[in-house]
Amino acid sequence: MSDSFRQLTEADTAAYYALVHAAYASARELGIKFDAATADAAQMQRHIAAHGVYGMFRDGELVASVTLRYPWGPLPGPFGLPHIGWFATAPHYRGQRLGVKMLDWLEQAVLRDQLRAPAYSLGTAESHPWLIQLYEAMGFEKVSKKDLGKGHITVYMQKNLHSQQAR
Repeated sequence: MSDSFRQLTEADTAAYYALVHAAYASARELGIKFDAATADAAQMQRHIAAHGVYGMFRDGELVASVTLRYPWGPLPGPFGLPHIGWFATAPHYRGQRLGVKMLDWLEQAVLRDQLRAPAYSLGTAESHPWLIQLYEAMGFEKVSKKDLGKGHITVYMQKNLHSQQAR
């Protein structure tokens, strides 16, 4: 079993679409309106072009991904920090901590080594039954809440990278 990480390109759109839609099926079932849950292939292709979208590949298969929105990009996060979203893990790998591996790589290779970011943020639905607890277990802390008009309250969370020991 061989894992590798890289930024996705337009050529990855079909695999990315399949991964994200499978991963966000539970959010759709819960009625949570995450943008990633309903994006079509054209939106996914534009998303890859507009943001840093990174993937984890296991033996050539895209098994996890995360989007990094830059503070200077077209859709910056709320705190002037890199902001992640569209975080997905293939359902058939659930429980194997691939999301943790994906974020560990992103933190080290991109956020620390390239961007020298002091912290990064994310937003999730307050009503989601387990995501907030998952992110807290990964070192994120709740910072604020906001109603973005999507039918749920968004909880913004942040992770300080300088207080974390390199893994």
